[in-house]
This record gives sequence, structure tokens and C-alpha cells, in this order.
Amino acid sequence: MLDLETIKDLQKRVLELKKIKNAYIIAHNYQLPEIQDVADYVGDSLGMALEAKKTNHPIVVVCGVHFMAETAAILLPDRKVLIPDPMAGCSLADSITVEQLKEWKAKYPNAVVVSYINTTAEVKALSDYCCTSSNAVEVVRSIPEDKDILFLPDMYLGMYVKEVTKRDNIYIWPGECHVHAKVKISDIFDAIEKNPDADLLVHPECGCTSNCLYLKEKKKLDLYVLSTGGMVRHIKNSQKQKFIVATETGIIHRLKKENLDKEIKPLREDMVCEYMKMITIDKLVRSLEEEIYEVKVPPEIAVKARKAVERMLQITP
Repeated sequence: MLDLETIKDLQKRVLELKKIKNAYIIAHNYQLPEIQDVADYVGDSLGMALEAKKTNHPIVVVCGVHFMAETAAILLPDRKVLIPDPMAGCSLADSITVEQLKEWKAKYPNAVVVSYINTTAEVKALSDYCCTSSNAVEVVRSIPEDKDILFLPDMYLGMYVKEVTKRDNIYIWPGECHVHAKVKISDIFDAIEKNPDADLLVHPECGCTSNCLYLKEKKKLDLYVLSTGGMVRHIKNSQKQKFIVATETGIIHRLKKENLDKEIKPLREDMVCEYMKMITIDKLVRSLEEEIYEVKVPPEIAVKARKAVERMLQITP
């Protein structure tokens, strides 16, 4: 564990290196506070993808998990994309392999494959569309209703999309995020009982999203199913003063920083992704200094994966 003075010194070094290397740092909302505070951009997966596409810096450092760096590399084939720790993986991305997807597609040869951005480049290359939690509904709605859809790999996001779009021809892969899956409907009831004056914001990867939609409709609760980007916007624009947030706890730092006059608490303190927390400030310094841990995607895979990502970005520019 680094002490505060050391962290500040390392942050100063990051800012120096950004100028020297002409590097651009994009970070996910779940990153450590000291990482978020030196990043040029902090956002959700969709925001990171859009930001990666816009930047013209020769070096882009992705502070997030590996599939996020792969997405940046897919969109920026002529840049150097770095990740401070190449072992920062994702339990959700690991829940489906290329072989499994090929077998699934063989059973539904005419289906459209929609893969959550939390997947490997190889899986994206076998997909027709990518999506994020903030645009999954829009992506699915853009596909003709008579087309079967294979939605992967998050089953809770898939069930949420199926419920919202009312489509019966969506087939869902049984994958899950180990952080969001632990949220139970009992956690939601407990939060509502203890915080009747708060807005409850629930990420669609949570294991209770279908129940949450039912609760909101039947009981008219101040409950919202939102991506992390949606949570940021909701709290910023809301007149409420109290919020309970059901997603990875790293986002609390940004939410409190941008809403000093509001009370914001996590639904559960144990909603921590150990993979996100593998990106530390000392690793970021080393990655910048030595320009190490470059993420490359083979051209033949990148070309196919880029089509799926670009289709998503065309739907939600």
C-alpha cells in the first residue's frame, strides 16, 4: 500500500510523462481515485470507446481491464495503445470463448450476434454488433424484429434488454460479472427501507434488474436501471440530495467529486472488482516511462471486430 505522499509524487510524474510522451490517458469509472485524478478522460465503456476514436495522440494509455485496451487498439490501429497491467482481465469477458460462440452460432445460423463490449477481440470479430450497458437497448431495437438475436455474454443485461424491448427471439448466454451478480433483491429492499428519500441507481449487469423493473412499475419507486455513464448524468441533473448506487464502488469517487453537495453511497461496500484495482499509479508511471505492455490485435481479427464496434457507434454516436 502506497502512502499519500508517494501517491502524490507518482501522480506528478504521470503528468510530466504525459507531456513528454504526448500521451493521452483514458480511465474507467471503476478505477482507483489516484488514477481517475490524472486521467484526461474518465467514463464508461462507451465513452472510452468514443474518446479513443477521437484522440490523435500517438500514445493512448487505457486504465481499465484488458478488453477495454483491445477495443482502443481495434479503433486505433496506427497508435500505440498501452495498459499498465496486462493481467487486468474480466470475469465476464472470460465467460465465453470463441469455440463456444462458434458452436452457438451453428445452432442459429441466421441469427444476429450482439456482443457486449465486455468481450475479447476474437469474440467481437465473430459478432455483428457490439453494445454497452448504455446502448444495448438501442442496438437491439435497430435490428429487424423478425431476426433472432444471440446476446452475449451477460445474462442479466440480456434479460433486462429482453424485458425492455419485449422481444421473444433473443437468446441469452449465461455469463455474469462476478461483482454485479452478487446483488440480490433483498439488498434492494433493504436499501429502499433504510433510504426512502434516496434515488436508487442499479446497473443492468446486476442480478436483480428484472425484479427492479417490476418494482419500479408496480410500486412507483425512485429506482433507475442505468449504465455508469447514466448514473453520472442522473445524479448531476437530479434535484434529489441522496443516492444509493448499485455498481462497482470505484465510481463513488467521481460521483462525490462532481456532486459535492449531495450524499452518495454504494449499495454494498464489497462490490469491488479486483481486476480494475490492478491498475495502480506506480504501474501507470512505469508503463509511460518504458512504453511497455502495448496491446495489439492481429489485423485480420481487428478488421472484423472493428465492424461490430463501428456499427454500435453509428447507432449511438
